Amino acid sequence: MSEEPHTVIVESPNLDTASARGAAAEFLTQHCAWADLDAVLLVVSELVSNAVRHTSGWWRLHLRAERESLVVEIDDSSPQPPVPRDPDFGGGGGFGWHMVLRLANRVEIRPLPEGKRVQAVWERPSTPATV
Repeated sequence: MSEEPHTVIVESPNLDTASARGAAAEFLTQHCAWADLDAVLLVVSELVSNAVRHTSGWWRLHLRAERESLVVEIDDSSPQPPVPRDPDFGGGGGFGWHMVLRLANRVEIRPLPEGKRVQAVWERPSTPATV
């Protein structure tokens, strides 16, 4: 018997980056204790911050725990994909997208009819076989 994935959705404009991080932390504690909380929260922060900063409309954060993975998705109203920039050590940013790509096991960008979806996936670590 397979277990149904658990999902939580956080939507704008009611919630901000801090609220999205709080929802993600609670979700991981309940459904994905194996996931690296700090890494996931950094990615959630970056994806939500980018949606707030670079879109003029809505955003929606999805978190889904599947049997072998954790999926974090953000849909937003902008059709423009994230663009990596050279980091600016003088305070001008450019670190976030590189961080997302490095922290998640896999990142995909898909067009939506009214925007795009950025998906970050973490694979559940395999557990050693018991003897």
